[in-house]
Amino acid sequence: MVLTFEQIKELIELVANHRLSGVELERSGFRLKIDGHRVQQKVIAEPPPVAEAAPVVVEEISPPPAAAPAPPEPVAEAPEGPAEAPADAHILTSPIVGTFYRAPSPGAPPFVDVGDRIKKGQVVCIVEAMKLMNEIEADVNGVVVSIFPKNAQPVEFGEPLIAVNAD
Repeated sequence: MVLTFEQIKELIELVANHRLSGVELERSGFRLKIDGHRVQQKVIAEPPPVAEAAPVVVEEISPPPAAAPAPPEPVAEAPEGPAEAPADAHILTSPIVGTFYRAPSPGAPPFVDVGDRIKKGQVVCIVEAMKLMNEIEADVNGVVVSIFPKNAQPVEFGEPLIAVNAD
């Protein structure tokens, strides 16, 4: 028997919510492995050793006549606000890898703004993964002090989403 999409989603949420290192399941030749806490490492690939270098021929090509350089585009200033949450703030993190959305649809108002009072179980944002909209609920009562990702920004598993001063 193969697992349904909903069952797989429940397993992913279970691993994320309980901060498990992972789960592995095998049924009737179907194997599923979900990694929980994944440590990202930078891998630096070294080029293979070259036995004998081939000669390099460099030709100088004159560039076409350039038009006047375009003026630099103005850079939008980031809005003033805390870059980091207070040390005692409760952090809501992403349970999955996906795209962060502050509102249920493009024209709708955001679920929460900085300064809003939230209740446990209240939807505070959406993380879209594989065309599935996952509503992220607050796990504490309190006041939103910071929203970390920008709307429509990709987020990783465990990445901070919202900081809350819990009651």
